[in-house]
Amino acid sequence: MGSAIVEAAGQFGYRRLSAAEAEALRGQDNRAVMAAMGVKMWQLPRIAIHMRQVASDRADEITLFAAVGAMLESVAAAGVRVAVVSSNREDVIRRVLGVDLSAAVTDFDCGAAIFGKATKFRRVVRRAEVDPEQAVGVGDEARDIDAARAAGIASAAVTWGYATPALLASRSPTHVVTSVGELESLLTGR
Repeated sequence: MGSAIVEAAGQFGYRRLSAAEAEALRGQDNRAVMAAMGVKMWQLPRIAIHMRQVASDRADEITLFAAVGAMLESVAAAGVRVAVVSSNREDVIRRVLGVDLSAAVTDFDCGAAIFGKATKFRRVVRRAEVDPEQAVGVGDEARDIDAARAAGIASAAVTWGYATPALLASRSPTHVVTSVGELESLLTGR
């Protein structure tokens, strides 16, 4: 769990977690995390606005996982249409990716509500004029896998991000991916 959400506890009145509690919650879905912290659904819009601002303020500190940049370039060069669906704002995503990697992305649909990615997945698939059976939603959280399923597309759970591999597997993703190279192979068919 990001430090920003723990740091914002006092501002929004939910329970501040210890580092050990935050680590343990990586194995829980977002609703369980919210319950553990005492976050109410009505608080989510304000918290989301705050978290997006924190991401914007700290964009220069956010780095991609090793080899992800090269993989994105390789996937795009292979003719795969890459879209980014994110809860973060598009300008933040573009700043993190930089100009060259942003150019590898054919579509951005950002600013998703915490449980609103399925609509965005459907929208990018439609705009790309891709058969949903050919699309794959890639994510590192249970909600990403759930959203891909709700959108009627395959899912690839990447195990090097936020959620634990066990939590991701519990959502029965189409693919469980343990390395960037494995993801590249899945997406390019090589």
